[in-house]
Amino acid sequence: MTENDGYFLIALIVLPLLSAVILMIIPSKERALVVGLTAISSLVMFFVSIYVFMAYSFDGSTFQGVMSYPWIENIGLLGENGISLKVGIDGVTASLVLLTGIVVLPGTWVSWKIQHRLKDFFILFYILTAGVYGVFVLLDLFFWFLAYETALLPMYLLIAVWGSTRKEYGAMKLMMMLMAGSIPIFVAIFALFAEVGLGTFDMEVLLSASKDEGFQKIFFPLVVIGCGTLGAMFPFHSWSPDGHAAAPTAVSMVHAGVLMKVGAFGVVRLGAQMMPEGALFWGPALVALGITAALYGAISALRQTDMKMLMGFSSISHMGYVFVGLGTMNVIGMTGAVLQMTAHGLMTALFFLLIGAMYDQSHNRDLPNFSGLAKQMPIWSVFFVFASLASLGLPGLSGFVAEVHIFIGAFRSYPIVGGLAVLTAAITTTYLMRALAQSFFGEANPKWDSLNEMTWLERSGAAVLVGAILLLGLWPSPWIDRIAPSLSQIPGLMM
Repeated sequence: MTENDGYFLIALIVLPLLSAVILMIIPSKERALVVGLTAISSLVMFFVSIYVFMAYSFDGSTFQGVMSYPWIENIGLLGENGISLKVGIDGVTASLVLLTGIVVLPGTWVSWKIQHRLKDFFILFYILTAGVYGVFVLLDLFFWFLAYETALLPMYLLIAVWGSTRKEYGAMKLMMMLMAGSIPIFVAIFALFAEVGLGTFDMEVLLSASKDEGFQKIFFPLVVIGCGTLGAMFPFHSWSPDGHAAAPTAVSMVHAGVLMKVGAFGVVRLGAQMMPEGALFWGPALVALGITAALYGAISALRQTDMKMLMGFSSISHMGYVFVGLGTMNVIGMTGAVLQMTAHGLMTALFFLLIGAMYDQSHNRDLPNFSGLAKQMPIWSVFFVFASLASLGLPGLSGFVAEVHIFIGAFRSYPIVGGLAVLTAAITTTYLMRALAQSFFGEANPKWDSLNEMTWLERSGAAVLVGAILLLGLWPSPWIDRIAPSLSQIPGLMM
C-alpha cells in the first residue's frame, strides 16, 4: 500500500459523513433520492473497503497508507507533533475495514423498507458508520477517541426512535453503560500522553516510546474495562442483549457485527500494542473473563425463547472467545481473536438480517410460537441454517477457522481454558440445533400461513454475507497473512 492510498482511508470517513450532510439537504418527501443516494454511498464504501484490504501487504512496516494533516502543531510547547488528522492501517484494521464495508452494504438495503423518517434514520446511520471507520483508520488518539464517541452517540436515537420491544429502556441502558465505559478510556489516553511526555497523540510515536512497566500494569486494566464494555466483556455485558432486542434490523447488524468489534479492537490497539508489558501481566485475567463470558453467554442462550435475545447472548459467548484469544498473548491465539471478530461480525449480521425479515411480517420472535418454517419460508430457512452452521463452527465456514486458532492458542497457554472453550462450542451447538428443531421442522403452524418469503433485497443482502462467510472459511490466508505479521510485532508476544 502506497502513501497515496491514504486518500482511500480518508474517503472511508468522508463518504458516510458527506452522505449524511447531503441527506440533510434532501427533502424528506423525496424518498427515491434518499434510496438512490444511500445505494450509491454504500456501494462505494463497500468497494473502497475491498480495495483497502487488498492493497495492504505486509512489508515489515507497522502501518501502511499513512497520511497526516497537522491541526495543533504543539501542545503546551511540549513537542512538535501535537494533534494531527492522521490515517493509516495495519493488518488488523485492514480486516476490520473490510468487515465494516460488507456489513453496511446489506444493512443499507434492508433499511429501505423503513416508512417512518427514512432520511433521518440514514443520517444517523451514516454518522455512526463514519465513526466506526474512523476508529479503524485514525492514528491520532485525539481524533481516535472522537471517532469512538461518534460511533456510539447515534445508537441512542436509532434504537429509541426506530426500535421495538422496550426500545426506550434498551437505548438508555446501552447509552449509559457505553458512555460510562468511555471514562476509563479517556483517562488512559491522557495518562499515555503524560507518560510519554512528547506532547503528541500520534499513535506511531506513542507505540514506539518507552513506558514504565508499572504504568502499563496500572492503566492496561482501564483500557480493558472501557473498551471491553463495548465488546460485551463479562461482567460489563448486560446492555448487549437488551440493545440487540430493541434495535432495528440494520442497527442490530452493525451493532453486533461491527460496533462490538470496535471495543475488542480498542483492547488490541490501546492495550496490547501500546502497553505490551501490562498485557502480559494481565493476560491471565483477560483469559478468565473471556472464558467466563463464553460459558455464561452460551448457557444463558439455552434459556432464551426470543430470537434476538438468543443471538444477543450468543454474541456475548462468541465475543468471550475473542477475549480468550487476546489474553493468550501468543500469535496464533491473538490472530484467532481478530479472525473471530470478522467471522462473528459476518454471521451475526446475517442472523439479525434474517430475524428482522421475519419480524417485519410476524411481529413475533418467540421460538415456541413457530413450527414448520422450513416449509413456509424455505429460502429464509436455508440462510438461517447456514448462519447456524457457521456459528457452531462447521469446517469450511468462517467460524471454524477463527475458533481453531483460538483453541490452539488457549491450549498452548492455558490447557484447562482450552478445554472449557471446546465445551462452550458444544453448548453452542446445543442451543442452535434446539432452536432449529423447535421452529423450522414439524407441522406448519396455521397461524403463520400469511408469512411470505424474503424480498429480493433481503436475499441479496444475505447472499453478500454468505459469500463472505464462505470466502473466509475456505480461503482464510488473505486474512491470516495480514493479521498475524502485524500482531507478531508486539514485544514479548509468544509465537
